[in-house]
Amino acid sequence: MESVRKWVQVIVGFLTNSSWSFPFSKTIYQGPLKVICAPGLNCYSCPAATSYCPMGSIQQLLGGLRIALENGQYYFGFSVLGTIGVLGGLFGRMICGWACPFGFIQEMLHKIPSRKFAIPRMLSYGKYIILLLFVVILPLVLVDEFGTGHPWFCKFICPAGTLEAGLPMLFLQPNLRNTLGLLFLNKFVVMVLFLLWAVFSSRPFCRTACPLGAFYAFFSKVRLVKLHLDKAKCTNCKACHHVCPMGVKFNESPDDPECITCLACMNKACQFDAISLEIGGIPLAVPDRGLSSASKP
Repeated sequence: MESVRKWVQVIVGFLTNSSWSFPFSKTIYQGPLKVICAPGLNCYSCPAATSYCPMGSIQQLLGGLRIALENGQYYFGFSVLGTIGVLGGLFGRMICGWACPFGFIQEMLHKIPSRKFAIPRMLSYGKYIILLLFVVILPLVLVDEFGTGHPWFCKFICPAGTLEAGLPMLFLQPNLRNTLGLLFLNKFVVMVLFLLWAVFSSRPFCRTACPLGAFYAFFSKVRLVKLHLDKAKCTNCKACHHVCPMGVKFNESPDDPECITCLACMNKACQFDAISLEIGGIPLAVPDRGLSSASKP
């Protein structure tokens, strides 16, 4: 199942970044497919991107809300919130584990042989602070002389944007290098720190700073597709603790907002079929490891 998940990650990455004319056009794609919302964190300005980033779009909408209201335009683009809301209601943070290109990059970096370190649980609250402050409050409150807010998360933090858009565009358009300053240096340092951290700790950006992951986490208890714990079969052996890339203790917290439904606990750890995948409360087949076979000497 892990190989299936990896293939899904690769396929989704190619589907959301399938404009391969950029080596010739040297610009970002702005065709009709750009109205599609990417499920994961995927920068709009990536030259290959055929979709838009939900976090970037929300910041743009909120940043233009004040001037829109002042001009009598009493509407808000709920399509973005509606799209990721539906995705959250269906899959929750399963999107992070199966359809986010930057999550995939972090997983690949973590395979580099090195000493590994745990991430303190308290750092997981950082992504909620970033969601509230950089995605919602700052674009609404801090505006320029024209009454327009800025995409603060994209502008100052997002390492995915730097890796997928900033660096490729500097290569495609060398004249942009003359405009580099402290802002790009700040984002470059943030990107390097998270990529290096990913070598030593599992998915650090997802766990500590991703606002999209924070948004999807709100659906952890109500999403349609989720893992189910059969408490009658669970022996509290804690084997699931050791394989989770997000530090979830599934037997203690089956609806943990950090769970990305990567299925590692179900397929790699649990020997008693206590964990299964369910859709709308209907369980799917569990791994072919019966309790009797697991208990054989």
